[in-house]
Amino acid sequence: MERNLVNTPPQPEVNVTDFEFAEMVLNEALRNFRKEQIRKEIDQSLQNQNKEEFLRLTEELKNIS
Repeated sequence: MERNLVNTPPQPEVNVTDFEFAEMVLNEALRNFRKEQIRKEIDQSLQNQNKEEFLRLTEELKNIS
């Protein structure tokens, strides 16, 4: 049962496929952002000659890709 309130603009209908597409785009953007962060951390671990951190980060990057 829908109730219409006075002076309330109608809410647009959200198509499920539009929602799913938006979710996919957002997830891809977040994944790309995280991959870039990991690459920067990998560069830092190389500069610091931190082999353990390098290996951990490269493994994380492989799992994301």
